[in-house]
Amino acid sequence: MTHHLMKSGYAALTDRLNLFPQGAPPSDSLYKILSILFTPEDAALLALLPIKPFSAKRAARIWKMKLSAARNILDNLSARAILIDIEEDGEQTYILPPPMAGFFEFSLMRVRKDIDQKALSELFYQYLNVEEDFVKALFAEGETQLGRVFVHEPSLASEFSLAVFDYERATEVIKTASFRGIGICYCRHKMQHLGRDCAAPQEICMTFNTAAGSLIKHGHAREVTAGECLDLLAVAYEHKLVQFGSNIRENVNFICNCCGCCCEAMIAARRFGLLHPVQTTNFLPVNQDEGCTGCGRCVSVCPVEAMSLISANNPHNPQAKKARLREELCLGCGLCASACPKKRITLKSRSPRVITPLNSVHLAVVMAIERGKLQNLIFDNQALYRHRAMAAILGVILKLPPVQQAMASRQLKSRYLEALIRYMNRREKK
Repeated sequence: MTHHLMKSGYAALTDRLNLFPQGAPPSDSLYKILSILFTPEDAALLALLPIKPFSAKRAARIWKMKLSAARNILDNLSARAILIDIEEDGEQTYILPPPMAGFFEFSLMRVRKDIDQKALSELFYQYLNVEEDFVKALFAEGETQLGRVFVHEPSLASEFSLAVFDYERATEVIKTASFRGIGICYCRHKMQHLGRDCAAPQEICMTFNTAAGSLIKHGHAREVTAGECLDLLAVAYEHKLVQFGSNIRENVNFICNCCGCCCEAMIAARRFGLLHPVQTTNFLPVNQDEGCTGCGRCVSVCPVEAMSLISANNPHNPQAKKARLREELCLGCGLCASACPKKRITLKSRSPRVITPLNSVHLAVVMAIERGKLQNLIFDNQALYRHRAMAAILGVILKLPPVQQAMASRQLKSRYLEALIRYMNRREKK
């Protein structure tokens, strides 16, 4: 009976989480995770909040309580890294982030005593690594993904580096961020509680801009200078970690330094590689067969098993091997190029170029279109019947045959949408 009551109590919050393009498919593991992170009262209140950023005034109206009481609840939830609070132009707004990248990670970004992190880690492992629904929904639905890989900058030849845009460089994200925060790597921290973690450094998870500002404010991340953050990036390079971050060009809010053994994105890339669960870079490695000794270092460093050794077909040395790349699995990170002792692996431009969304709004809209959830973004407040009805109508449109959906998706993933977003942002600032 208790189990069913708990499941019922968190069902509304699960429904709310699934309005966003990155949702959380219901399961017993999810309800147990939510019961650790949220009280039943938290869940009931959070289930009513809009998808888009909102003010304390709006929350008070939705919750039908005094502004001061609503603000206290919102500030408490922000202090626990459930909400992200943002201060812009003297006004405070809040947003409930998705589970990933969001409050799942935030719960393990520092050592905490207020929640059972070991039990939480075991549940995360069950939900993300054993059960497949969440990881498939997060990484393997739609063409546009939540995160993208940044090119391993030490692998770039000097004459080729001019072809790399600033938004493709982790170093530029660090230098231009308004806030820079460092926390514990969620993935390796989780695996540590299960006795499965590797030796890669843990305190190397990077957050930026408004998300970092909130996490720093409440002690979930440590504020660092650009110089210290660049030093940590150099440590990540030394440990052959992959830089995986927000799939946007402007105001990137996180860069994880991922190992192939612990990190969810890399595990998903190996499990569902042909579904392209991680947005690749615009580069591909090229192995020059002449001079390849078949040492296997490129194979061992590849986090997604895109490199392998095959016969070199050398009649004078039948045991000789050479490296072979499976392009359809390759992330384009460039780790193999930096690992090659003979420098026989170089990077070339990928064709056609991968299109990276402009910002978080652009990303959310495109992901919503591809996942049939655009109506949730357009009709954010579904408390009113007319909104629910309109959302249902639009939901039918989004369930048209795949060819028609693809046409709509291609039309909206265009310079027109990008120009419209820029125009709306300018209007809001006036």
